[in-house]
Amino acid sequence: MKAVIFDLDGVIVFTDKFHYQAWKRMADDMGIYFDETINNRLRGVSRSESLEIILERYQGTPLSLEKKTNMLKKKNDIYRELLSAMTPDDVTDQVRITLAELRSRGFRLAVGSSSKNAKFILQKVGLQDAFDAVSDGTNIIRSKPDPEVFLKAAEFLDVAPGNCSVVEDACAGIDAAKAAGMLAIGMGDAYRYKKTDIGIKEFCELLQVI
Repeated sequence: MKAVIFDLDGVIVFTDKFHYQAWKRMADDMGIYFDETINNRLRGVSRSESLEIILERYQGTPLSLEKKTNMLKKKNDIYRELLSAMTPDDVTDQVRITLAELRSRGFRLAVGSSSKNAKFILQKVGLQDAFDAVSDGTNIIRSKPDPEVFLKAAEFLDVAPGNCSVVEDACAGIDAAKAAGMLAIGMGDAYRYKKTDIGIKEFCELLQVI
């Protein structure tokens, strides 16, 4: 094992609440029912795919591509506004210490996230220099469970996929890791997922399993 690729939301930082608030405000303005159960279906998928899931409950006239694009922009504007309040305090000492120790052991580290705001988030929490590469929604076409984001991360690290492990909290992310031929380490919702190779309850357990 030469590299570790991390999902961002739910693993390094926790921004689910901001996603929910932004989607909720956008949906409310459109008169579309939206709750946390629906929000859970959006985890790990792209912004455009998330919108299509929300629009399953839309009962108005058909929406043009331009209207959908404006809705996505509005959601992201709200989300970035909420993210702007993030600080280095939003990353636990456990995460910072574990990342530093993995690096000191010679592992290459990357972020593999479908979010187009990954670099912005890393900057806000002071982790922009903690990773050797960032693969995110700005450099991929297909979102998880497609393995593209992780394969791109391995490419950026110049490490073969088979020498990479992935840390994920979403089942779609575990599916993507396995499809990429990588070791899948699950935490949170992915801890007991049937395709997870190794489950961890605490971030610091990475130092024992890798």
